[in-house]
Amino acid sequence: MESAVVSERRDRPTGEELLLPDDLPVRKRHTTRVVWITVGAIAFVGAFQFLQAASDATDRPLGTYLARSVVPLAEPSVSAFGASGEVKLAFAMPAQEISYPLDVHGDPTALQYAWIRVGDTTLTTAAQPLTGDKVSAPPTAGFYRLALLKSGQRRSVEGLTLAVLVPFGEKERGMLRGYRIGTYLAERVRGKTPPPEGFLEISPADVDLPITKHLKVGDFLNHDQRGVWPSYAAVNPKLLDKLELVIQEIARWHGDKAVAAIDIDVHSGFRAPAHNRTVRRAASDSQHQYGDAADVAIDANGDGKITAIDIRMIGLAVEIVELKHPDLIGGLGIYTSGHSSSNYVHIDVRGRRARWRGGG
Repeated sequence: MESAVVSERRDRPTGEELLLPDDLPVRKRHTTRVVWITVGAIAFVGAFQFLQAASDATDRPLGTYLARSVVPLAEPSVSAFGASGEVKLAFAMPAQEISYPLDVHGDPTALQYAWIRVGDTTLTTAAQPLTGDKVSAPPTAGFYRLALLKSGQRRSVEGLTLAVLVPFGEKERGMLRGYRIGTYLAERVRGKTPPPEGFLEISPADVDLPITKHLKVGDFLNHDQRGVWPSYAAVNPKLLDKLELVIQEIARWHGDKAVAAIDIDVHSGFRAPAHNRTVRRAASDSQHQYGDAADVAIDANGDGKITAIDIRMIGLAVEIVELKHPDLIGGLGIYTSGHSSSNYVHIDVRGRRARWRGGG
């Protein structure tokens, strides 16, 4: 058996007996070897260059490799949003120097600023150096956003809108730029509440502009002369802050996350003196005329209805807010009836405590 196997193996050609034919593509085998050698060389050179570049990168600024904006990120400081942290509107007279605190995240060197009218993209004022928290307001009434400029680039500052007011002094014979305002009591009687310093100038495009987390410009429009544009309104930023604090207090009773789901219905915001005289049972020197007051309704217990219970809850929230923030003290009027549309609370920031109840 063993000899047969050996014989069978010997019948097969051995390596020494194999002869390569003359036409065997030996060149292809050589070419393959050359290709692999070339690939290896390229990989080695590439790796060397990569390591060299990585070494050099430690000695070069990032700007050598990545284009970046030279205008640093910036946002209004926390103090700009009031005690509630939710006031989104600052106020100024034309060309007035005001405090506009910013948190700048980057190099503030050589920064400039200018103003852009809300709804537009072009600069409406010339660039000025930004050297601190003081800026000059635009010379024309309207709503504006701040833009930071540096080396031909610009970046808008979001979150806070500047309202430049129309000065009260422009009112003549009860009219302000063709809009009927009327006459304030202090214009006729000494010692009465001074009239507001100025008025928001409101166009139809401004009505939905947010001025707090829950309020917009349109909530404070005068209820007469509808369809007359521009319209004008006085608004006290302290009132905006107080209303947001009241909402936050109510939300705290439900769990702080509920604040996002709470709606506030403003029954009455600004009332021009001419309009106030036509409102039944309105005080002759109503705080609404000064932008210091708002009549509001909130579904405070979350049952989907506005009842006397909600009104009492709002009143309690006002009391708590005034205890925590004495600078926001003012009037509180409770109005309840059998109709939900007549259930509301009057809230103002007159600077002294006042309390009363009214019917529907």
